[in-house]
Amino acid sequence: MTTVDIHVVLPTRPEGVRHGFGHLREVVRAAELGTLTGAVVPFDADGLESWSVAAAALRDTRWLTLAAEFHPGVSTPVYAAKVSASLQRFSGARLAWRLAVDLDPAVARAHGDFTVGSDRYLRAAEFLQIARGVWRGGQAAGPGGVKGGFTFEGRFFDVLDGGFAPPLSLMPFPQVQLTGASPGALELSAHHGDLHVFTPPTLAAAAELTERAAALGRTVAIGVQLSVLLREDAAELTGAPERDEVDFAGTYAEAAELLRAYAAQGVSTVVLDARPRIEETYRIGEHLQPALQGA
Repeated sequence: MTTVDIHVVLPTRPEGVRHGFGHLREVVRAAELGTLTGAVVPFDADGLESWSVAAAALRDTRWLTLAAEFHPGVSTPVYAAKVSASLQRFSGARLAWRLAVDLDPAVARAHGDFTVGSDRYLRAAEFLQIARGVWRGGQAAGPGGVKGGFTFEGRFFDVLDGGFAPPLSLMPFPQVQLTGASPGALELSAHHGDLHVFTPPTLAAAAELTERAAALGRTVAIGVQLSVLLREDAAELTGAPERDEVDFAGTYAEAAELLRAYAAQGVSTVVLDARPRIEETYRIGEHLQPALQGA
């Protein structure tokens, strides 16, 4: 039996006449009914804000892991950690982070972020160090408040005597998902990532990441993200206009074989981007899951 976890991509903008949180609720319901493992809310410069979408999805589900993608310039790491600690507490620790480090420069500038080049990865590293540090760095100081136990002086962020006390500090830190295949991306993930999600052409870089992490005494799980067009019968794919726009087009049986092949290469998570999202998420749960498990 394969151990690949299937995640789906959630909507951040309307699909035709479908829009809003009612649309989102239907997609996450389909994912949970289909016994999928999780979902990703992508950073979308022109779409809904990922933290808000993830919070709504966490409220409407009981088991799914929700990964909110954001860039490290969106807030201070302390504030991001506090929001996340609150969401972890009220969702049963089902929040994950996906950092969008390497934004298109025009998009970054439009969001008030002018950090460029290798500095983006240095800032992301500081962001993660501080977020984890304050999460566990607080010491209770009685009814008068919290005595900080974490100090950090960096190039992009400084914290003096910070840290959370219970109950914020009691929940697990969110899984950190990272992406990219550049040396900077792999180095960041080797030091700070929990799951690195590759796109298919760059999966060969997974071996390099594994080596870098092992040299640091760490292990980083490997994931793959695919845009897909899946059908029960190959004849349904003939002439489909979307076929040339996706990473993989095939039957559910063929997709199951592909996922098994990824699992044999050490991939533990596959993120599927399929549209229209409600119908395709139901079909993934109804057809791909049983095929993947050999049912």
